[in-house]
Amino acid sequence: MKEKLKNQFAVITGASQGLGRAFALELARRHYNVVLVSLPEQNLEQLSEWISKEYKVEAIYYETDFSVDSNIRLLSSWLNKNFNISILINNAGIGGTQSFEQAHIDYIDAIIQVNIKATVLLTHQLLTNLKRQPHSYILNVSSIAAFSPMGYKTVYPASKAFVHSFSRGLYAELKDTNVFVSVINPGAMATNKEITSRIERQGIFGKLTLLDPAKVARYSIGRLFKRDTVIMLNPLIWLLATVLPIWIKLPMMTNIVKREVLYENSVCNGY
Repeated sequence: MKEKLKNQFAVITGASQGLGRAFALELARRHYNVVLVSLPEQNLEQLSEWISKEYKVEAIYYETDFSVDSNIRLLSSWLNKNFNISILINNAGIGGTQSFEQAHIDYIDAIIQVNIKATVLLTHQLLTNLKRQPHSYILNVSSIAAFSPMGYKTVYPASKAFVHSFSRGLYAELKDTNVFVSVINPGAMATNKEITSRIERQGIFGKLTLLDPAKVARYSIGRLFKRDTVIMLNPLIWLLATVLPIWIKLPMMTNIVKREVLYENSVCNGY
């Protein structure tokens, strides 16, 4: 196994923390060399050095900002020139909770740029490389939010619905090739205390959807290698999100998120 993977690399975007970091650790544990991609000043160098020592694999890092188009092209070129890529995990993403009217245009643009454009362009630019390997995998990280639009998160669920649809279409296009495409639709994850606290304030729904990144990564990689085209982490939440009619889930989800916005506004205003 180790010998077969000696010259193969897995590329993980958004790899400095949360689910991306968990993916990197899980793949290194399975003897994959990894290329960690994330924003600058995220302690990516230290993480790559630790992974290399702990798992005895090559761990390379690349710091960049996906909100700039040219950076995606530069990363793609560097990867294609230097590595045989057999796994691409498009994990980098931006979310948030804001009134659409009050959101800054740069905030909206960044969600579209990172969640949609970076995923599509990086996949497109690395596909020839992936096709050169004996067996290759693409795993795109969508969200349970892809199945339910909601107020105060108007752009984020739409961007994740795009990722889900893009992944399914690409799977159909590549199913007779050596490149297998899958998409994961997790709920909220306990990546740090602040995020965990924020999700738990959403009430019972938030607590039901809260996931552990390490467990998500382990399960997702296992299902990816078993060629599961759509990976669902919480069947109950998925059922609610897909079966409930839009006239029920849209106001329900909007009210849940609205409570979070009102709470954060009250804290900021000192109430």
